[in-house]
Amino acid sequence: MSGLRLRGVGVSFDGTRVLDGIDLSVEKGAWLGLIGPNGAGKTTLLRAVAGLLQAEGEIHAGGADVASASRRVLARLVAYVPQRPLVPAAMLVVDYVLLGRTPHLSYLGSETDRDLEVAAGLLDRLELVQFRERMLGSLSGGEMQRAVLARSLAQEASVLLLDEPTSALDVGHQLEALELLDELRRERGLTILSAMHDLTLAAQFADRLALLSRGRLVAAGAAEEVLTEDAVLQHYGARVQVLRQEGGRVAVIPSRSADRGIVER
Repeated sequence: MSGLRLRGVGVSFDGTRVLDGIDLSVEKGAWLGLIGPNGAGKTTLLRAVAGLLQAEGEIHAGGADVASASRRVLARLVAYVPQRPLVPAAMLVVDYVLLGRTPHLSYLGSETDRDLEVAAGLLDRLELVQFRERMLGSLSGGEMQRAVLARSLAQEASVLLLDEPTSALDVGHQLEALELLDELRRERGLTILSAMHDLTLAAQFADRLALLSRGRLVAAGAAEEVLTEDAVLQHYGARVQVLRQEGGRVAVIPSRSADRGIVER
């Protein structure tokens, strides 16, 4: 297996345990959605898989041991899209996307025709062609998010880590971006691990879901197994209706009740 494998992964900050004993596997070409309430450890887990945090246990991504792989090797295998990326406001969009090709360049080398072709193709597919000569600081939140996604895809890594990849997009562009990710996953055999707040979108696009709560993995499996009304109430403190749709799809609908009061977790 050359997707993702995590065994006994734990992370602590200043003596506080934020992840504990995480065991997960994602087959090559599969999509695992990370869900859970705020503070559950989703972002921490993504950063650990990306090699940005020191973690206990074993993490293998794209066939490499994350703890021992060089940054250059890891960048060819794993692409990470944070929820709030730091971007140089004065850089042109096209140049920013080309930064994703850096792991493939020789030292002191310049972009090849292949690098330019990859960047141009992604600008087209993510509807950014008209912005290619614009500075990043002039983009809207949704346009910026698409540029960040284009840069990550330009790495042509086999593992893609996404932290709320559609949070700044309207519903139309959310669906377009996720459909594109799914299309590219199938074309390239991408392995995707994504943290998502929207439970319905997570259920619609991910092959499997992993529910984190207070730093621990509390459920993993198909959406219909993980997303139950009791589980959402227990871990999110929210009353919902879980609707089963045609084709086995799941939709999670919040329920408003004037007398529900405050739900204790």
